[in-house]
Amino acid sequence: MKIIISFIVLASSMMLSALTFAEVEVIVHPSNGAALDKDSIQRIYLGKTRAFPGGGEAVAISMKEGSAAEGDFTKNVLGKSPKQLKAYWAKMVFTGKGTPPRQIDSAAEMVNLISANPNLIGFVPAGSAGGAKVVGKF
Repeated sequence: MKIIISFIVLASSMMLSALTFAEVEVIVHPSNGAALDKDSIQRIYLGKTRAFPGGGEAVAISMKEGSAAEGDFTKNVLGKSPKQLKAYWAKMVFTGKGTPPRQIDSAAEMVNLISANPNLIGFVPAGSAGGAKVVGKF
């Protein structure tokens, strides 16, 4: 009986994990020809570089803190928990080494801003990219 209960608990937790995982798409202006991999996206979002691999200026913008997309991006792309990311940016700001990305309230607003500015990079829930160019899906 204990084995059956253990199996049910394990199966339930695996299903719950699969349901809470959602993909995010990293987006840029349609004219941006930069090839972006996970490492280059991390470097831009952690303030370690301010340029796309092709040389153009890169300005990261983020979904609002606490949103599902922001949590998924932080975990799946940056490899940090939201708490760790907040602590990272607190240290960067305190030492004068950077400022965190500006936060946007909605996916629609994110797409509109990126579609209007070739220097921006952002992320939205999968399927929300609209007219922006998807450079990564995580």
